[in-house]
Amino acid sequence: MMIDFRVYDESDAPEAARPMLEAAKKRMGFVTTLNAVMAESPELLAGYNALAEQFGRSSLSLAAKQVVLITASVENGCEYCVAAHSTLALRAHIPAEVVQALREGKQLPDAELEAVRRLTQAMVAQRGSVDDAEIEAFLAAGHTRRHVLDIVLGVGMKTLSNYTNHITHIPLDPAWQDQQWTHEQAM
Repeated sequence: MMIDFRVYDESDAPEAARPMLEAAKKRMGFVTTLNAVMAESPELLAGYNALAEQFGRSSLSLAAKQVVLITASVENGCEYCVAAHSTLALRAHIPAEVVQALREGKQLPDAELEAVRRLTQAMVAQRGSVDDAEIEAFLAAGHTRRHVLDIVLGVGMKTLSNYTNHITHIPLDPAWQDQQWTHEQAM
């Protein structure tokens, strides 16, 4: 038996969550089911939104940010987030072959982005206990110490949404359907 979590909208969500859902609708054109379920806890929704905003401002390139978000979601087996971020990455003109490789957990052709993928994957798989050799390899690929910490921020943001999705079994939004993914695809 699965516990049902309510999918709210901006008119019936808890009062504190309504402005955040209204803002999400203005920003995205719709309220994602992720936000709609997170609205049950306005604090979770606010925390996730704050992390997303800060990660968006981070020093990583747009492509590197998408590498972090997709890689963390693949490593955590989050079908919803892989589909959503694959769609957003393609809309941001990240090459389709890069997005596909990320979805399959495969090496990227771009050395700088591959370093981001490898470090992100290691952070998630090792729950943050990445050894110095991994960090040194990342820095040797042209990244900075700040990039290391910005990846920590992205992984934290994705952990909130990945875990929420696992617990609540959020239905996939129609906007993400074309990029539907299952964790078997990464094996």
